[in-house]
Formats: sequence, structure tokens, C-alpha cells
Amino acid sequence: MPLLIAAMVFASALMSATAMAAVDAKHGEALYTARCGACHSVADNGAGPRHRGVFGCRAATQPGFEYSDALRQSGIVWDEKTLDRWLSDPSAFVPGNMMVVRLANEAADRADLIAFLQSVSQGERSCKPGTAMPAAVSSSQP
Repeated sequence: MPLLIAAMVFASALMSATAMAAVDAKHGEALYTARCGACHSVADNGAGPRHRGVFGCRAATQPGFEYSDALRQSGIVWDEKTLDRWLSDPSAFVPGNMMVVRLANEAADRADLIAFLQSVSQGERSCKPGTAMPAAVSSSQP
């Protein structure tokens, strides 16, 4: 029995270390360019809003972009958890938003994209910073 417990602890530690080591912002940048670049850029608004400084911002607050009412009223603050849910399925996370394309079905791809977005969020930002998602939004979503 002690051997089984030790093996389980080792396997759990190995999986955690592998998951942490697997996050790759450079791969996230390549994914961003390939999958998001048709509508978004880091520096400028296009069909979608710019993403420089998005990490830590309240959703729908980048100036110069016309957001859906659903996203403006969501109260979401972009962090690892909310970005993961958004990239997984934006329509399920915020019904009625304008982004209906699912571009990152794989958890590893989402983690890499999020790492890239975090890397381009350093320094000055133009959006309204947020502190937490309202309880009504965070508890009503899966």
C-alpha cells in the first residue's frame, strides 16, 4: 500500500510539472498569428479589438471598438480562468457576443495563447482595469 501511495504522489507531481513546463508563449504567438490574426492584432483594432494590455482588463473596455451589449454587460475581467473559458467557447461563456468562432479547442493551445496574451499585457494599458468578476457572472457560468 505505501508503494502505491508513493507511485500516485510521484505521478501527480510529474503531471503537474509537465503541465507547467508545457506552457509556451512563443507557440501562443504563432497560434495567435495563425488563428486570431485575421480579426485581431496586438496593437490595433480591426474586425476584433486589439489585445495589447488585455490581461487584467474588464471585458469590452478597449477604446475605439464597438462591443456587443452582452460583452459590455458581462462584468468579466480577463485573467487565466476567464480567457480559458472564452477561448474554449465564447458563445457559451457570453451568449450574444459577436465572437462566435472557437479557435482553441485544445487546453494546451489555450494555455499557450493565454501566456502570449499575458506577455503582451505588460506595461501601460488603454482599457479599464478590473479586479474581479461579479459573483453573478462567475457562479452562473460553468
